[in-house]
Amino acid sequence: MKNTDSVMKSNALNEAYYDINLVAQRVVMLAIIEARQQGTIIKAGGMLRITASDYQKHFECDKTTSYSSLKSACKSLYQAEFLWADKDEKGRTRNHESRFVQRATYCEGGAYVEIMFSNDIIPLITRLETQYTEYEIKQIVDLQSSYALRLFELLMQWKSVGVTPVIKLENLRSRLGVAEDQYDTMSNFKKRVLDFAVKEINENTDVTVTYEQQKEGRRIIGFVFKFKIKKPSKERALRAPERDEHTADMFTIGDLNDKQLGRIVRNPAFMAEYNHLVSPTSPAGQSQQGWEFEMINRLKKDASQFKKRPIREYLDY
Repeated sequence: MKNTDSVMKSNALNEAYYDINLVAQRVVMLAIIEARQQGTIIKAGGMLRITASDYQKHFECDKTTSYSSLKSACKSLYQAEFLWADKDEKGRTRNHESRFVQRATYCEGGAYVEIMFSNDIIPLITRLETQYTEYEIKQIVDLQSSYALRLFELLMQWKSVGVTPVIKLENLRSRLGVAEDQYDTMSNFKKRVLDFAVKEINENTDVTVTYEQQKEGRRIIGFVFKFKIKKPSKERALRAPERDEHTADMFTIGDLNDKQLGRIVRNPAFMAEYNHLVSPTSPAGQSQQGWEFEMINRLKKDASQFKKRPIREYLDY
């Protein structure tokens, strides 16, 4: 049985051009998962509801952020164009222009959105017997740019072999959602889009990716991406089970990594309970970045001074 938290798209959708922000892409993923969990094929006119708690659970943000994210996603999705291609009965390429959704609704009091996919999108997320891309949503929760997310989806289309064919520059720009008038020089495209996306994938997913440039003379015309799944580190494999919060060392940070520590010190409850530890005129008292740097270092140096509640409780907010 397939994981119900898997995102599944036809390759035609994966290869299409659309320019929607990261939050809207996340909402599309959640809608796809919701459709699969319902166990029925979406029909024309069918609404899919995504709640703020769904968004919060999958993407590890606070309630206020999840509410505002859903609202912004509605507007982005409704305005987004969707350009895709297929073949006619004689094998000729047909280029289509459509919209992602026919309707996008945000409920202020209910903290949820409802979206109705366009008729062109529905078969691209439901008829998936062949030629589709799949990955678990947990693999991309830490990606913070739409370019990195689109590149990751491109890689997953070729995960069985770990290398893509040559992807022409124009096709790559389209698949990453880069408009014709954006980053039109190669140096800007590589710095602002490609290298940025590769770095984010390598640092925040279980995939390591590199690329090779394909040239005609001195001109770059395309790219080949090679990637592999990271092996669990020895440290992680040998890591002890998480301590029970009722034991005597429940205030130690143990096996928590820097990302988890950052999440802890950003928790509003943590900030309220330990704000007295810093001076308002200090770097930690004047900026969020300063606060995080100071508190993470304090936790690493002596976590026993943070005794108001078990440290791991701050991970949940």
